[in-house]
Amino acid sequence: MDMLSRNQYLLVLRKEYLTIKSKKERGKLLDEAAKRTRLERKYIIKKLRPKSNLDNHPGDRKKRKRIYGGEVKAALALCWKTFDYPCGQRLKPLLQTETERLRRQQTLRCSDDTAKKLKRISFRMIDALLQRAKEIEHHKRKYRKKLHPLLYQKIPVKVFSEQNRLVPGNIQVDLVEHCGNSASGEFINTLSTTDITTGWWEGEAVMGKSQERVSNAINSAKERYPFQWVSAHSDNGTEFINHHLYRYCQEEKLEFSRSRPYKKNDNCLVEQKNWTHVKKFVGYLRYDTEAERHLLLDLYRNELRLYKNFFQPVMKLKSKERIGGRMHRAYDLPQTPYQRTIAQKGISPKTKRELRKLYETLNPAQLKREIDEKIDMLWKLYQHKCQTEKVEPMKKLKPTTVSFFIAEQELFRCHS
Repeated sequence: MDMLSRNQYLLVLRKEYLTIKSKKERGKLLDEAAKRTRLERKYIIKKLRPKSNLDNHPGDRKKRKRIYGGEVKAALALCWKTFDYPCGQRLKPLLQTETERLRRQQTLRCSDDTAKKLKRISFRMIDALLQRAKEIEHHKRKYRKKLHPLLYQKIPVKVFSEQNRLVPGNIQVDLVEHCGNSASGEFINTLSTTDITTGWWEGEAVMGKSQERVSNAINSAKERYPFQWVSAHSDNGTEFINHHLYRYCQEEKLEFSRSRPYKKNDNCLVEQKNWTHVKKFVGYLRYDTEAERHLLLDLYRNELRLYKNFFQPVMKLKSKERIGGRMHRAYDLPQTPYQRTIAQKGISPKTKRELRKLYETLNPAQLKREIDEKIDMLWKLYQHKCQTEKVEPMKKLKPTTVSFFIAEQELFRCHS
């Protein structure tokens, strides 16, 4: 039973209660009323008196006089926007000193009575009156068109169909995070770059996402390509859209373009390489030490690039056609990036001879064994880090062997 139903019941019961003179009969009525309404007996007695709050209706209550009406609220909202949306505590002293100035300058047009109210209003009342104006301003900011800096407007947007797939040197770049379950702090990122014509891939390990480090990593990866870069295409991350990389592309005479926001298909080829060349080998653990970065650098610059570019065939999409409810795709013959590079007419004969000479010296089985050894060493580095920092790793820890420490010392000696 709600409050309105209880009051209606007690209002009818009061007529019978006031007519009964027997104390015993009144007690029975009170027991029944307490049982039905679940109210205290003394409280029911007070409500059953000849004059009680049962006679008061909600519409008969005297309304509180409103001091700050709509005119004050409109003038307050104008002052709030004029002074850059401060809180009530910061706006109150401004209203006391600047109200008359705004009236003289015809910015605020209000009566003398409204001006007096603005000067004496409390900061809590300011926040209460501005609640609706704050909600409206929040929705305006939430749904308005985002304005990018001028640099975003200088770099053109290109979809995948607009990128040149006939001439080698058109490179897609992306950054792969190795943050594990937490993106806090500084951790290692893999710079992944690939040529959209030949499928040639190069990678670099970068600590953090600073503009200078990413630019240096792009320069290092660029020097290992067997052909010159013509253009660079990235996503909209600030690690790429910055003045360091923009200036570098201008100095190297590279065409710099970016993808549409939240459209990964504009950078689809390097997104594929992020899995097949990085995550498939490195995994999803958190790497944030210099030892891990040096090991990843050694892996990317030596065994992994040679294994992927010389011995991993790539199938390129030639055409696709929708027939009925299915999409039929046609691919060319699988070829390695090395084979596609050799077949390009724009590559110099000297570069082709060097690539053939390097190809003859490579052993794919040995490269695969070395890759597995370094991945295993990377896992041991992660285990050792977790044991040192007393952090539970993703797998059960094994005791560290003497050979692991020897390998770690050799690694630092080679890179020092």
